[in-house]
This record gives sequence, structure tokens and C-alpha cells, in this order.
Amino acid sequence: HDRDFIDRVATTTIAMEGEGRATVYAGGWSDYRAQAGRTFADTAREQARAPSARPAPPRPKAPETAPPKAPRLTFEEAHRLEKLPAKIERLEAEIAKLEQLLADPDLYTREPKKFAKATEMLEDRQARLAAAEEEWLTLEEKRERVAG
Repeated sequence: HDRDFIDRVATTTIAMEGEGRATVYAGGWSDYRAQAGRTFADTAREQARAPSARPAPPRPKAPETAPPKAPRLTFEEAHRLEKLPAKIERLEAEIAKLEQLLADPDLYTREPKKFAKATEMLEDRQARLAAAEEEWLTLEEKRERVAG
């Protein structure tokens, strides 16, 4: 997984702590690691020390015929996947400019209409960015399944 991408997209991380416990952490992967105060090595050592409570499930028999291949990306999907990174970058730049504009503490009192319009535009760009990132992730996963 692309942890940098996850850090930028995720607002909440749910960690499966073991023994049926799930803990909710604010933020992405890096935030989770900082809040949990643990490293991969710590987690691996804990898992190695913990005795397995359940026996391993029996392995299913290999199918007699090869499973059907995952559907390939259509031309349109491949084209979208190629164009989405540029769209995501453009939306991120627009969001940064709007956030910079809204960072002015006197904007609301000085120009309330401009403040309202900028806020509306920021919400729209953030929604479009989330949709574009979700679409990119879906298409990229499909491409990896086909390639894998």
C-alpha cells in the first residue's frame, strides 16, 4: 500500500489490536503509529510470543480448473487512470490556494460574500478530490489484479 497516499486521505484508522479488540485512532497511518507508540518490530515480537489460540483452518483443495481471470481495464478506465493523477494535483493546488485565502483572519469581516464563496468552493474541491482519489484507488486496484 502507498502509506503516503493513505496518510493524506485517511481521517480515521481502526487498528485490530488482537484478542477481539479494535481501537480507533484519529488520522492516517503515521498518526496511528505515533498515537499507539509502537513500531512494527514491537508488534511482530508480540505476535511471535502470543500462543495461537486457534488451530490453523484447513487449507481448501486446489480447484480443478483455473479460476476465471479478473476483467481487464477498459480503454476508458485505462485513460481515466492515466489522467487522474494530474486532476488530483490540480485539485490539491486549488484547495491549497483556497485554504491560504481563508487563512486571512479578517476576510470574513472585510468581505463576507467572498469568504462564503471561497468556503463553498473549498468544500466542492475537497469533495471532488475525495471522489477522484477514490476512483484512482479503485482503478489502480483493478489494474493490479489484472497484472498480478
